Amino acid sequence: MKIAFQMDPIGPININADSTFRIAEEAQARGHELFYYTPDRLAWQEGTLTARGWPLTVRREKGNHFTLGEEQEVDLSTYDVVWLRQDPPFDMFYITTTHLLDRIHPGTLVVNDPFWVRNYPEKLLVLEFPQLTPPTTIARDLPTIRKFKDKHGDVILKPLYGNGGAGVFRLTPDDRNLSSLHELFTGFSREPLIVQKYLPAVTKGDKRVILVDGEPVGAINRVPAEGETRSNMHVGGRPEKVELTARDREICATIGPLLKEKGQVFVGIDVIGDYLTEINVTSPTGIQELERFDGVNIAEKIWQAIEAKRK
Repeated sequence: MKIAFQMDPIGPININADSTFRIAEEAQARGHELFYYTPDRLAWQEGTLTARGWPLTVRREKGNHFTLGEEQEVDLSTYDVVWLRQDPPFDMFYITTTHLLDRIHPGTLVVNDPFWVRNYPEKLLVLEFPQLTPPTTIARDLPTIRKFKDKHGDVILKPLYGNGGAGVFRLTPDDRNLSSLHELFTGFSREPLIVQKYLPAVTKGDKRVILVDGEPVGAINRVPAEGETRSNMHVGGRPEKVELTARDREICATIGPLLKEKGQVFVGIDVIGDYLTEINVTSPTGIQELERFDGVNIAEKIWQAIEAKRK
C-alpha cells in the first residue's frame, strides 16, 4: 500500500520511544511504500487535497534513522492510508487539518478517523463515561472552579487542550494559588480549564493502556518522579511493566465498541487507580515501551487492523 505520514519533523525524534517511527518501521517491513510530510505542507488546491513532502525510508540507527527522496507534491486521495500523527496542541491549526483530511476519508483511510479525532479530543471524550471517571468540571469562570475545589479539596487543574503534562497543577486544600493560576491561564488563552479530583493512587503510577481497533493489547505504568505529580514520560515519569487488571478490562469493554465504531484504530487511555482520566486519540504514544516490556509486536497488530479495513 501507499502510506503517507502527516507528522512533526522526523529529524529530532527519539527512535527508541517514538510511536510514529515504530509504525512507519513496521509498515516498511510489511512492504508498504512510505511518504512523509509535515502538517504545514497540507493544502486544498481547487478540489484536490495535496501534500508537499518526501518518499521516506526509515532505519533503526540513531542519528541516521531516515532517508528522504526527492521533494514532491502528491494528491493524497491516491494513497491507501494517511496517518494523522502530529502532536497537539489541539488548536485551530490542528483542527483545520482534520477538516481537510475529511475530504478524502474513507476513500483514503485516515487513521485515526479525523472527524472523530476532532469531535472526541482526549479530555472531552471521557465525558461520555461519567461512571468511569473521577469528579470533573470544565469551566473558564473562576467561581465555578473555586466551588469545585471547595467541594473536593485536593484537585488537579490543567488546560483543556494541553498535552505532555504541560500546565498541570495540583492544588491541595490549603493552596492559595487558584486565582493566580486562573489569571495566568485566561491571560493567554480563551480556552476553558479542566479540574478533577486528585487521585492519590497516581503516586503508584498512571497506567497507559493501548487499544487497537477497540481491543486492549497491553499496558505500561508511568510512575511520577520523586516530588512530581505528573507521570508523563516527557517530564521524567518512569515506565514500568504492568498487567491489565479486571478494572482495566472493564473500562476497555465499556469504551472499546465506541472507539471501533468511530474509526479510532490506535488509542491510548490513561487510568489512575480505578478511574479513566483521558482517552488519547490525537497522537497516542507508548508502543515501543509496551513492546519491550511484553515482547509483543503492537505495531504489527495495528497494521493487521488497517490492512483488514483496506481489504
